[in-house]
Order: sequence, then C-alpha cells, then structure tokens
Amino acid sequence: MHLRNPHKDRYDLKNLSIELPELSQFVFTNQHGIETIDFSNPHAVNALNKAILKYHYGIKFWEFPSTFLCPPIPGRAEYIHQVADLFDIKTELKILDIGVGASCIYPIIGSHAYNWSFVGSEINQMALQSSQRIIENNQLQGKIQLRHQNSNNYFFKNIIFEGDIFDLTICNPPFHDTQEEAQKGTSRKWKNLGKKDLGVKLNFGGQESELWYPGGEVNFIQGMINESLYFTNQVKWFSSLVAKKENLEKILKKIKRLPIEVRVLDMELGNKKSRILVWRKKN
Repeated sequence: MHLRNPHKDRYDLKNLSIELPELSQFVFTNQHGIETIDFSNPHAVNALNKAILKYHYGIKFWEFPSTFLCPPIPGRAEYIHQVADLFDIKTELKILDIGVGASCIYPIIGSHAYNWSFVGSEINQMALQSSQRIIENNQLQGKIQLRHQNSNNYFFKNIIFEGDIFDLTICNPPFHDTQEEAQKGTSRKWKNLGKKDLGVKLNFGGQESELWYPGGEVNFIQGMINESLYFTNQVKWFSSLVAKKENLEKILKKIKRLPIEVRVLDMELGNKKSRILVWRKKN
C-alpha cells in the first residue's frame, strides 16, 4: 500500500474503540491472538468504518441507507493516494467523482488528506440525498458539491459545465454485467469469509447502479473513455478503477487507436491486486 495511506498497517482497534465505543462490542481476539472483528457482520464493518472516519478524518456523522454499498475505506484511500502522485501533492486540486454514491467516501478522504475540492455526480436520487446529509452534518459544503446525473447514457455531459476545469476525475465503476452476476459475486465473498450466503442486502449492500452495468466494467469504462474525448480541454486527467487484469487488457486493446496518453497504476491491498487506469489527451 501507498506510504501515505494511514491504513497500511493493522487496524488500531484499541484506539478506534476509544474513538467510537460502540465498536468495542464487535472486537474479539482470534485464534492467533490478534484483535479483530467479524468482517462478514455488516454491523461490525459499519462500526469499524465510522470509527476510522472519526479517528482519521474527523467525520462525526456517517449514516446512509443499508441498501447501498458499504465501502472498504483502506482501498478507497489507496486510490486517492495513488492518483495524488500524478500531481504536486501540495497543490489544491479540483476533483470530479463519477458516482459519488451514498457514502461520499472519496470526497471525504481526498478533502481531508490533500485539501482537494470535489464535485460528486450521482444518478440515484436517494444516494445523492444521503451524501448531501453527510456533507451538511460535517460542515463540508465548502469542499464538496454534488450534481445530479439525470441520464443513464452520459458520464460527463450534464455534470461538467461550461467554464468548469477539473484536475482529475475518479470513478469506481460497476463491475458485473447483470444482477445475477452481482449475486454470484456476493456469494463468492460469503464463501471466502467462511459464512453462509445470506444475500446481497445483508452482506455488502449495493444498488443496481453500483453493482452492474450492461457489459460490465469493460463497457462502462470504454463508454467513459469515449465520452471523455469531448472534455479533454476541461479535464487534465481522467481515471477509473479496473477490478480485473483481463478487463484492463480488453479496454487497452479497444482504445489503443484513440488520441490519448494512458497509464496504469497498480494497487495492492493485502492479497488483492487491482489497478487504476488513467488517461489524458495526447500533447
């Protein structure tokens, strides 16, 4: 993990529990003598995330409907710290988060870690309202603004206005092709945790726009890249997470003739490997 990522070591559950006492009810010592929580318990994970956000980011209010994704904070922070290396980290940047979700997690991390300002776009009205409540209850209106995307056909249109200049766009795209594929993915997560599959809503949450998209992340990112060509004079760098290596290879093959410069930033989160695709107009 990135050296600036404050979550690169084990969770300090003692201090986190002091910061948020409700977390302590979920902490136990495993067979290896290590304090941990049950990561298959959504209530435990939610309490851990609240404690992390309060301890590391000064966030006192972080509530959103349980039907939305509960983000793993270390991985979200890793994305922010990786893309920060594209710039002078002392520079205050303006970032566009495509699909800010109900938790507003990327803007929270980026505004605290680097004093960046954010615009978060979102197609789901309930998610938009949830993020707005988080912003207002943490007095972040001066750093984070939200815009509603009213079309399933666009990524940047309706969101990037005339006169807008962004240093970077970020995105955590939906991975699966269909709801059925999303459910299979959740079942695999339960199996990896050694637990019985209790279903999407009782596990990691997630709405349709968060979990699946026709053609999966390949089509989503391909569409985002194609549309980005119309906004290269208003955005310095575009970026997106890419979950699977084989999907990255498919995307790179499809876009190799486009007039863009492409970079791939590798991410390692424990045993999990991921990557960030970044691109910009060729000089």
